[in-house]
Amino acid sequence: MSDKRDYYEALGLQKDASDEEIKKAFRQLAKKFHPDMNPGNKRAEERFKEINEAYEILSDSDKKSRYDQFGHAGVDPNFNAGGGGFGGFSGFGGMDFDLGDLFGSFFGGSASGNRNRNAPRRGERVRADAIVTFEEAAFGCEKEVPVMRVEPCDDCEATGCKPGTTAEKCANCNGSGVVTTQQRTPFGVMQSSGECPKCSGRGKIIHQPCLKCRGLGLVRRNRNIKVNIPAGIDNGQTISMRGQGSAGANGGEPGDLFVTIVVVKHAIYQRDGNSVHIEMPLTFVQAALGADIEVPTLDGKVKYTIPEGTQTGSVFRLRGKGIQNLRGSGRGDQFVTVNVVVPTGLSDEQKELLQKFASSSGENSTDTKKKKKKK
Repeated sequence: MSDKRDYYEALGLQKDASDEEIKKAFRQLAKKFHPDMNPGNKRAEERFKEINEAYEILSDSDKKSRYDQFGHAGVDPNFNAGGGGFGGFSGFGGMDFDLGDLFGSFFGGSASGNRNRNAPRRGERVRADAIVTFEEAAFGCEKEVPVMRVEPCDDCEATGCKPGTTAEKCANCNGSGVVTTQQRTPFGVMQSSGECPKCSGRGKIIHQPCLKCRGLGLVRRNRNIKVNIPAGIDNGQTISMRGQGSAGANGGEPGDLFVTIVVVKHAIYQRDGNSVHIEMPLTFVQAALGADIEVPTLDGKVKYTIPEGTQTGSVFRLRGKGIQNLRGSGRGDQFVTVNVVVPTGLSDEQKELLQKFASSSGENSTDTKKKKKKK
């Protein structure tokens, strides 16, 4: 029995979770336990690996189906539900899931109609998250992203054989992995082709398998892949990296790596497309008389002149201080919303000055207070 935790439990989900629920749970947990968010925390690192492994299985319809039916055994590299014959599972991580050719079996199809396990097959796609700051997304950066992928075994150089040994060519199928049989019927001679039972369709027999990869020629590894984050990328967007996914089988091309960007929420900046929004407090005096203030931007602080009589909620634009256009030149703007702060804890002198200001404006602050008390 596997000592691994149930994949649904690892993501905090029920067995009937939808694809969208699986994806949402993965993103939330991956962000929480990502190594960049937990530097030096080994427990978080192990949890992150567990989350990645669970998502890799449950986000793949074929692997999820096998896992739902057989549990961890169904996605084990050496699992074979059909005993090596028609309709069985074999290979590494589901990459060689092979169904026989029904048409070939019943209507005399040739070996070419069957899926050849010796044919080159492209590697699986791999997904990962890159957590970046608001500024890194705005200006671009280079990040090392932890990725779990399948790679050729370096001990046996992907042969699957123990170092110093070689595989034997299967005599039953002459190395093709496929055998053809003929049967006389009342309707004539029927011919069918299928997987060689002696070598399980591999075309070779490994007598001494590599201890590291158990004869598969492939191993699963964690790698830190350098990813160039372009300036202007937004939260949730994905970068495609060709050939950086899992290794292919039988000389096939590697799959691609898809890196989804997760932008950490900023303390003061908010993004809307290529625009940046910020709120700035103003004192009563600054709003009334106007003032030169320093406004924080992505490029550093800039001076801006607030006109006299500025009301709370007023919005000012700083052109070209927003986010770089991801697919073109130029930058968006920054919008500054000002909020007038009402002073508290006034001294008697300050209150007297305000009362004089109210009187000069035709407003009697003392009468206003008396009216409020009567109510």
